[in-house]
Amino acid sequence: MTRPDLTIMGGGIFGLSCAWEAARRGAKVRVIEAAHLGAGASGGIVGALSPHVPESWNDKKAFQLDSLLMAEGFWGGVQAAGSLSTGYGRVGRLEPLADARAVDLAHARAAQAADLWQGRATWRVRATTGDAWEPHSPTGLLIEDTLSARLHPRMAVAALAAAIRAKGGEVIDHAGYTTPDDQTHGPVLWATGVPGLEALNAAFARTVGAGVKGQAILLAHDAATAPQLFADGLHIIGHADGTVAIGSTSEAAWDSPTAVDTQLDALHARAIAACPVLAGAPVLDRWAGLRPRAKSRAPLLGAWPGRAGHFVANGGFKIGFGMAPKVAQVMADLVLDGVETIPPGFGFAALR
Repeated sequence: MTRPDLTIMGGGIFGLSCAWEAARRGAKVRVIEAAHLGAGASGGIVGALSPHVPESWNDKKAFQLDSLLMAEGFWGGVQAAGSLSTGYGRVGRLEPLADARAVDLAHARAAQAADLWQGRATWRVRATTGDAWEPHSPTGLLIEDTLSARLHPRMAVAALAAAIRAKGGEVIDHAGYTTPDDQTHGPVLWATGVPGLEALNAAFARTVGAGVKGQAILLAHDAATAPQLFADGLHIIGHADGTVAIGSTSEAAWDSPTAVDTQLDALHARAIAACPVLAGAPVLDRWAGLRPRAKSRAPLLGAWPGRAGHFVANGGFKIGFGMAPKVAQVMADLVLDGVETIPPGFGFAALR
């Protein structure tokens, strides 16, 4: 292609989503990935797109709400452009309520959601029905929300790459980042996950962020039209391809960042206890990897301080796929149009 208007370093969810949004707006984009697309956390298997609880409202929760409400249109556009499925479905979510205190809190949150979610999604308490997919609930009651959705991370990454190429963009993988200057033109957006956070740590001589290990498991069980479940701290996701993903552990220390171990066995057992219909479902895949977490725990977005023409989109820890549509929007606003729409808590100033 001719010289790009924008170069994106990193072929994970933030890099590809920002590239797609820029290409959709007419920019010529080039994505450069050091290894393979989705090589880090974006190559996982869970894909839960779920809101924070509707209370103690802040910029992060408002940003996430906007992104979840944008998701159907965003992922539909990706799929239409590249003709590959993302596995997206706004299927909602069920969560069991353990005791009377949890029930009271859930009712209070329902009232808050009615106000904060703008009538575009609901949060309610309802009784269990005995359906085999419902999680065990000690109270016989569940939270049901209609905002939560799911997609398959690996399908979404492939679909984004196809959509970018369909718009005339370049997606280059197995490229390395050691000498990118001969391939980068225009502004450069760094969306390089854990290695990117480590580079920022070195550049600023302080901790900007770090990787947190997660492990997840994929089962052969068809729950493609069922709501996702959140039970015993686990996301249980029925994917469109007839699989069920369960995740994730959250590990600050590890021997190997990509090795699975007995913690995953325990996670599997907890999921079956919460949703017995999964007992006996064959295991298709076991995944482990590092997820980038910024020190502020919000995504780290904005201009790279002291490095003119360079920008950062990183730190999508656990919520990267859910935040991606809105992240892509605000980064395109900034990089292409010079318009700052990023919440203050998402910038470098929040790390001081």
